[in-house]
Amino acid sequence: VQLVESGGGLVQPGRSLRLSCAASGLTYSSYCMGWFRQGTGKEHEGLATIDSNGRVNYADSVKGRFTISQDNAKNTMYLQMNSLKPEDSGWFYCASAPLRPGQCTVVSEIWDDDGDDNHWGPGTQVTVSS
Repeated sequence: VQLVESGGGLVQPGRSLRLSCAASGLTYSSYCMGWFRQGTGKEHEGLATIDSNGRVNYADSVKGRFTISQDNAKNTMYLQMNSLKPEDSGWFYCASAPLRPGQCTVVSEIWDDDGDDNHWGPGTQVTVSS
């Protein structure tokens, strides 16, 4: 199983950026996938999730600015980030977990599971600065 993020970089405040997460080798068809951020000196934060049925969930900090989506034909998940702020800077990670009813959210305990069914990408760095 492999998750690989791409699309990070340096961007000015107020601009947009789209991250991609290419997934391969997932062994479960019902899944929850998400985007997470680790800012410097900040806690690991869940930003957005999407499940295999297309249901989405967002953190309040990004609601209205970020949009999560997926292209099943390409096995790729995206995070469209608009109106970026300096505090959005950090390492962005995508992750996958088996879907459990009602638990595909950014704060779900499923992301704390370090079992073999959960997978994380290596991350891509985003810096929002003028």
